[in-house]
Amino acid sequence: MAHLRAAQKEMTRRLLLSTALELFEARGYAGTTVDDIARAAGTTRVTFYAYFPARSDLMKALFGELEALTAEDADGLVTVVRDGGREGIEAWLRTAADRWPRIRPYVLAAHEAAAVDPEVRELVEASFDGLVADVQAALDRAGRFDPDSRRMRGFLALAQLDRLARHWMRHGWQSDPATALGLLTDSWVHLLGRRTA
Repeated sequence: MAHLRAAQKEMTRRLLLSTALELFEARGYAGTTVDDIARAAGTTRVTFYAYFPARSDLMKALFGELEALTAEDADGLVTVVRDGGREGIEAWLRTAADRWPRIRPYVLAAHEAAAVDPEVRELVEASFDGLVADVQAALDRAGRFDPDSRRMRGFLALAQLDRLARHWMRHGWQSDPATALGLLTDSWVHLLGRRTA
């Protein structure tokens, strides 16, 4: 019986998360209340608060799901940057872009929530800073570029990727995807890659 209760609790938790994600995508984070989420999930505000003390806590759980969905990208990034070859960078960027449709609702909700919720903003910024630190460490291990420039190189490369991804998530490709990713690859190779003769 306890196992059944635990399974039901997890089902309710998952339902609240998936319902919230759908509503955040349709109405935006700021335009979606706890009551909206509870009502759309077929439950009550009391039930919502039994699982999440606040809407921001639910968003933090969704952000955790986003991090799990992109963990493979983060792991591959270190390897690609350390190697520094154009082909590897280009392949990694293409693979990252292929995941954009799946992570789109999470990313947009997280960035909207970050604009109004300091706790979520801290999570988003810490995640980005962690990736920058990973790139810096990969460049350190590779011994490329002036050590004082490595962090900024990672910041600039990841900021370009983040901006392109969020632009695509809101507006789609407004140019040929191969061209956009090719230009981004050129920039990444300049910022992070091995120098070729």
